[in-house]
Amino acid sequence: MILGLPPLTFGAMLPVGNKTVYDTLHTGRAVKGYAMKHRFIVAVGLILTALMTVSAQAQAQEPLRLELDNPNIEPLPFAVPVFVAETAGADQYAADLARVVAADLTGSGLFQEISQDAFISGVTNFDSPVQFADWKAINAQALVTGAVSTAGDNQIVVKFRLFDVFSEQQMGEGLQFVGSTDGWRRMAHKVADAVYSRITGEGAYFDSRVVYVSESGPKNARAKRIAIMDYDGENNQFLTTDQSIVLAPRFSPTGDRVIYTSYETGFPKIYVLDVASVGRQVLQDQPGTMSFAPRFAPDGQSVVYSLTTGSNTDLYKMNLNGGAPQQLTSDPTIETAPSFSPDGSQIVFESDRSGTQQLYVMPASGGEASRISFGQGRYGTPVWSPRGDLIAFTKQNRGRFHIGVMNTDGSGERLLTASFLDEGPTWSPNGRVIMFTRETSGASGASTLHSVDISGRNLRAIRQGASDPSWSPLLK
Repeated sequence: MILGLPPLTFGAMLPVGNKTVYDTLHTGRAVKGYAMKHRFIVAVGLILTALMTVSAQAQAQEPLRLELDNPNIEPLPFAVPVFVAETAGADQYAADLARVVAADLTGSGLFQEISQDAFISGVTNFDSPVQFADWKAINAQALVTGAVSTAGDNQIVVKFRLFDVFSEQQMGEGLQFVGSTDGWRRMAHKVADAVYSRITGEGAYFDSRVVYVSESGPKNARAKRIAIMDYDGENNQFLTTDQSIVLAPRFSPTGDRVIYTSYETGFPKIYVLDVASVGRQVLQDQPGTMSFAPRFAPDGQSVVYSLTTGSNTDLYKMNLNGGAPQQLTSDPTIETAPSFSPDGSQIVFESDRSGTQQLYVMPASGGEASRISFGQGRYGTPVWSPRGDLIAFTKQNRGRFHIGVMNTDGSGERLLTASFLDEGPTWSPNGRVIMFTRETSGASGASTLHSVDISGRNLRAIRQGASDPSWSPLLK
């Protein structure tokens, strides 16, 4: 069990009509998106008004779907009534779960919650027919209903359904989650993930965590600790002390380990930390060298990192199960910030071999590298998208810092942010959101984690006193 992460202990069954749906959470299978089937009404008659009625009905029953590639996308209005408390003691959980689900969806920038003050009717029985006319009247296009019950041994049961209001149909099957009361927030994120995926067709990302560097104290003497939190900044926990400088924590592909750089010996060394036990081990190093900027390979069995010998810094790869490090670059310049492509075949990194800090891509086994950044300014901290289609980066140009994305060949560059200092992007599990560090200027300047959609919309502050984020995969 990951530290501070109460498990959802087993799959669950939820009767829906005459069906029983089994959500096999314990297999780690991701909740898939559902799209509502078209249903066309066939009318008999040649009267013009009847034909117009058929047309209107067919239009109203188009599947509820957000087209995320639309540059003029408008947030979809949705309603989340307080979940029904089906047992004594479930009232607070019912209210809190509904609030987290609503916050997740609203926070994505793709959904707009309708205030409960506007509700004409509520939901007092999970199995009662939905009064669609009441929800149409307030322009709710999607409706999420849920129920919560408590059980023995500090367990709760959460179930939900999603409805397309204007077609008056349920979207996909109802689902149920069972787990400890400590895991109620995870259940809420699971519900929101299912709603998000069914309406957008995109992968989920709410049930995930972020590891980062927690910062405290004055800017010129800042204490740093590695910490972990839910994607929305909640459930924060520390993984290291503040007795030494720590940098660049990075999750393993399975989310159970974190690799980072520490200066506790006076020289930068790489450590691998088990998130559940908080036990750690130092990565094999060479006397007289400095190692830093590590990142896991997609298989989790090896890492790539920078190693400095004398005045030269090159990229190396090491198998965590043993064996000698493999040198990947041998240029008399600085090569650092490596990141694997999702299939493990390539590595993107930054280098000043051309005279300025730029981005390069090479085979994962080393060899000839191709420059991919050619815009004005300097580029660094590249990170390959989990989809494999984009590379996020930090750009410095004309005194401003930006977070941007480009295609893997360097084309299609788009800058998403601009400020005094934006740096260190990390991707959400579904490849649609980027989290990064923003630092304010001046002697009292502080770092805050922000997120932004890959369209450049929905810039949000996530946590103050924090830097160097790394997003986990979806939790199991």
